[in-house]
Amino acid sequence: MKLPGSLTLTELLPPAQQGGYAVAAFSARYRACVRPVLKAAVDLNSPVILEISQRELGWFQLTPRDFRDAVEQAMRELHATVPLALHLDHSWDTGVIHGAIEAGFSSVMIDASAQPFEENVKQTRQVVEYAHARGVSVEAELGRLTTTDQLETEGDEALYTVPEEAQQFVERTGCDVLAVSIGTAHGVYMVRDPKIDFDRLAAIRRLLPDTLLVLHGGSGLPAATVHRAIELPGGGISKMNVATDLENALLAAMGGLKRMTSAELDAQDPALLARGLSAVEAEARDKIQNFVRSAGRAERVH
Repeated sequence: MKLPGSLTLTELLPPAQQGGYAVAAFSARYRACVRPVLKAAVDLNSPVILEISQRELGWFQLTPRDFRDAVEQAMRELHATVPLALHLDHSWDTGVIHGAIEAGFSSVMIDASAQPFEENVKQTRQVVEYAHARGVSVEAELGRLTTTDQLETEGDEALYTVPEEAQQFVERTGCDVLAVSIGTAHGVYMVRDPKIDFDRLAAIRRLLPDTLLVLHGGSGLPAATVHRAIELPGGGISKMNVATDLENALLAAMGGLKRMTSAELDAQDPALLARGLSAVEAEARDKIQNFVRSAGRAERVH
């Protein structure tokens, strides 16, 4: 059963695609970081996506139910009524995906982008059939993001989403949301302004006029680049993923601590933790206001 008050991406994102803004998808990673992210959205009257990936569940030693419970508790404490999706980010294990759906996630991502095209289609279609039968939306990925230290190396284009393949992929899988690879990367950028292939994004949009598009790799991306991707004629990207910037803000504010488990963060000195969580909230506010421009947009989602 979906978390009460949560929406699917097909409910949350169309107003963004039509309205010239995007919804920030924050990988809070730690349980404690869920509340400050949601508070930023509530204070700014913004729709929001709270997410965690399969890899992050392992890194921070959480289960899908742990994350869902943290979101539910934060919603209750903040009396949150802003439009919200609880999303499982990059995941490839069907057991994890099924577990997230059973825990109450309203949306899941099957990432079989490392597989050959036909295998990606097959795996995605299987997840779509399972999730749609339970009222859950599905994001998929075609093309592969680089890592930041490879961003400017030759051959990155070979990993980019091919527009004609994207059209075929969506038609054959029935996925609700497509994450595209056009030059962004996971992590924080080593270059000031990464090279983004906006022509490729425009070509994907022309072939898929109604498909919801996502851009991953938002941490460190220049705001002007994000705005250009959002404002694409015909409707640009409507979901922007942010993860590394949140964690970096948290750890820097706590004196440069290294990554830890969620339980280890909970055990930190309360005053030190409060400083870190305040930095997380400030970072989330900045992304909502200045990156995706979703502040004040909650009423657009019905």
